[in-house]
Amino acid sequence: MATASNRPPANAFVKAVRKVYNPIGFTKGYNFILFFIFAGALLGFTLARFQYLSYNGIFCGENAQNFDCYYYDKSTVERAGIIIHLAAILPAGFLACFQFVPAIRHKVMIFHRLSGYIILLLSLVSTAGALMTGRHSFGGGLDVQVVVGVLGIMFVGSLAISYYNVKRLQLEQHRAWMLRAWFYAGSIITSRIALISIATLTSGQGYHLPISCDQLASQYLIGSQAETIERFPECEAYFSGVNPGEVVPVEGDMGDAGGAPGARVALNLGFGAAVWLALFIHAVGVEFYIQLTPAESERLRNVSYQRQVEAGMKHPGRAGLTADRIGDSAIWVPEQEKSSNT
Repeated sequence: MATASNRPPANAFVKAVRKVYNPIGFTKGYNFILFFIFAGALLGFTLARFQYLSYNGIFCGENAQNFDCYYYDKSTVERAGIIIHLAAILPAGFLACFQFVPAIRHKVMIFHRLSGYIILLLSLVSTAGALMTGRHSFGGGLDVQVVVGVLGIMFVGSLAISYYNVKRLQLEQHRAWMLRAWFYAGSIITSRIALISIATLTSGQGYHLPISCDQLASQYLIGSQAETIERFPECEAYFSGVNPGEVVPVEGDMGDAGGAPGARVALNLGFGAAVWLALFIHAVGVEFYIQLTPAESERLRNVSYQRQVEAGMKHPGRAGLTADRIGDSAIWVPEQEKSSNT
C-alpha cells in the first residue's frame, strides 16, 4: 500500500518539494507547509528580537522607541523583569523551532531531550519575568494585565501537562500539549498584526489614554519641556511644581503629526484587545490542527502503548492524561488487539 512518502509525485513541483521536506523527516506536504509557516514565523520573530538583549544600547537606549522604557527606568523590579523575560524567551523560542523537526526527534533524540529541558526551564523563567512587567506593560491597562496572566497560565500549564505526559510515556498527549503551549506563545506574533489593524481602525476616533506630564516630557515621548507645554498646556502645572502629578488625556492617533504620543497611545490602547484576539485565534487553530491529524496521534499512541508495556506501567496506552483515563470516553484499544479481533 502506498504511503504519502512513497506515493509517486503528482507533478514536478511536488517532486522537487519532497526533496526538501523528506530529508528532514516530513512525509506529508501540508505538515511541512504548516511547519514552514508557523515555525518560520517564530524563528524570524525571535531572531529579529535578539538585538533587544542589548537593554541600554537598543531596547531602552538613547534612540529607543519603546513606550514602556519610561516605567522600566523608574522600577528596578520591572526593569529586571523585562531583561529576564527577553534573556529567557528568545533562546527558548529559537530552540523550540527545532523541537518540531521530525528528523531531530527521531535521529537525534539526545538533542531533543536536552533541548526540551532547557526550553522548559527558560519558559518558566521568561513567564515569571513577563509577569513582573505586567503592571505597566503596554500602558498597564486591566485588559493587558489580565491577558498577560491568562496567557502565562495557559503557556506554563500546557508545558506542565506536556512534561507530565512525556514522563508517563504518553507521547501523543505530549505532542498535543506541546503544540498548544507554543501556539499560545505564538499569539504574541499574531497580536502585532492585529494591533496595527486595531490601532488604525480606532485612530482619531476619540479613544484617549491618561498620560502623566512627566512621561510626556521624557526622552521616550516628546522629550522637552517647551514642546510638551506647547502641545499640552495643562502640563505647565507639572513643570512649575504646582501639580507634580499632572495627568492629561492623550488621543490615540496613528497619524499624529505633532510627535510620538498619539501614535504610541493608539498602540497601547489596542494592545490588550489585540492579544485577546490573537490568543483566541491560536487557541482555536491549534485544536483544529490536532483534530485534523488523527493518524499521527494514533501512531504515537501505539508507540506509547509499546513503551509503557516495556516499562511495566499500569494501564498501558493510557498511563498519562488521556480522555479514556480521566473522562467517560470509550477505552482505547491498541492496533495489535484490533488486528487480532478481526
